Amino acid sequence: MQIDRLDAALIRLLTEEPQLPILECARRLGIARGTATSRLARLHEGGVIDAIVPRIEPGGFGYGLVAFCLVEIDQKVGHDEVAAALADAVPEIVDMHTVTGASDMQLRLVARDAVQLQDVLDRVAVVPGVARTASSIAMRTHLSGRVLPLVAHVAEAEAEKS
Repeated sequence: MQIDRLDAALIRLLTEEPQLPILECARRLGIARGTATSRLARLHEGGVIDAIVPRIEPGGFGYGLVAFCLVEIDQKVGHDEVAAALADAVPEIVDMHTVTGASDMQLRLVARDAVQLQDVLDRVAVVPGVARTASSIAMRTHLSGRVLPLVAHVAEAEAEKS
């Protein structure tokens, strides 16, 4: 789906202020409410926006330790089965990806401290289908969920084509 500068501006507004009413979005963008509503509907239908929700920061409620866990799975068990079992067993998993390379999955985990992280990693390791894990602790997060520069870049590239 193609996005233009107006789409990018609407996405930025709703990313920075998820609870902003559509009428206020329209006012700030200098467009009609119907235009803002139809743009938002098109972005939803096109799969560009899947939800407009507040961005939750686990550190804000005590889960400031971030770690990454590489998971190798038993090849006789499917990725989807292991992913579902991990999601059910470990609420501290905030991101989960099937990946290529030396491991099969990569998880981003959060914990309150190193002791709790060990408990989380132990729960990951005993999920049926998990063969082996390797983990590392993030010392500092420089970027997380960074999409607005990409949205702006795509909108600008589209404008240059026109």
